[in-house]
Amino acid sequence: MSITPIITFKAGICDVDSSSKPYKVKASPRPGYIFIYSDDDLLHFCWRERSVPIDQAELDLVMVPTDGHFVPYDAKSQPNEATKPDARVFVLKFLSSSQRHLFYLQSKPQGRNGDPRWFSPRDLKIGDIVDRLLQGEEVDVTRELASIFNNENRPGDDDDEPMEDVGGQGDSNEPHGGSGGAGPGATGGDVREEGEESREGGADGARAATSGANDAVTAVRNFLQSLEGNGNTRASQGQGQEKLYPLLSDLLTPPVTVPVARLASEEQVDDLLSFLPPAALVLSQQSDQGDTATEPTAAAIQAAKDAMSLGQKKALLEKVLRSPQFHQSLTSLTMAIRDGGLPSIADALSIKVENGGYLRGSQMPLGGGDAVEAFVEGVKKTVQQ
Repeated sequence: MSITPIITFKAGICDVDSSSKPYKVKASPRPGYIFIYSDDDLLHFCWRERSVPIDQAELDLVMVPTDGHFVPYDAKSQPNEATKPDARVFVLKFLSSSQRHLFYLQSKPQGRNGDPRWFSPRDLKIGDIVDRLLQGEEVDVTRELASIFNNENRPGDDDDEPMEDVGGQGDSNEPHGGSGGAGPGATGGDVREEGEESREGGADGARAATSGANDAVTAVRNFLQSLEGNGNTRASQGQGQEKLYPLLSDLLTPPVTVPVARLASEEQVDDLLSFLPPAALVLSQQSDQGDTATEPTAAAIQAAKDAMSLGQKKALLEKVLRSPQFHQSLTSLTMAIRDGGLPSIADALSIKVENGGYLRGSQMPLGGGDAVEAFVEGVKKTVQQ
């Protein structure tokens, strides 16, 4: 497959030790690239060593629009006792999970005082471009980069930092001067808290709007945030914030769903299989997939079911429950419910939700965490009835 990156820049990858709190971060000294490319209308966020072919990236993540954010690590927001990284670190975080990936820039830092943690306008612009791409925005990368490069008047700053400085040697408390690498001091506190409030367990965070509503929603959000910053102490204390509630993808994880499929009766398994795309049933029984564009006939679907043993049926369900597509669909469903779609979604699925999914005494649909909670409670009541 031919890969044409949308953006590429020099960065190293960090290993996160989550066995204890605060989490520990260790920078890998390997020179690498972060790059993003598009395939089948989905973005791939990748990291590879520079000596490795572009189609053999060590990290290749399929990104659901608006689910991921790429933000600078804010050392100032960490507890005083936490060791601060001696590098310019970016964090890839997700709304759909508490997973984090950390990277450090390997181009030379541009701080005139030699501070290895200082993000230059160019560094921040690169991070902003990546974050906007992950929201599904159309970004003219060449023009965006040209605008910031034209404002910089310091030639040669894009050279690599010497790799021997990455991972550093000697006392970790010694200053590293202008090193852009991350030394042994590149360990931080709880990496879930960087940049903005932690979203562990599906806690809510700001999400970019999609399609043509991007500019309007962003303008409104920025306006509201500016009001919150003008002495509104009650807002800063958390009053009036919407309820936090886990995403469906956090509730329906493989450790929860797979045992249910394994213990299900044959009747229950057949009922679950009826919700799968017909092509999935037919193709699971074919070694030669042939023309996958042709919709299977009812006879072919029934024949595929009859040919499968109970063990094969359960194996197919387990494969679906573990697939990235299933969890991406759960994330998309959560976002639709949060954005006011609860009444129509509940009606389509014949799920009885309180007040039909509307705010009590009005025709305004529930939103945010309240809507997701109402949906989950509605599913419970519908099953019980």
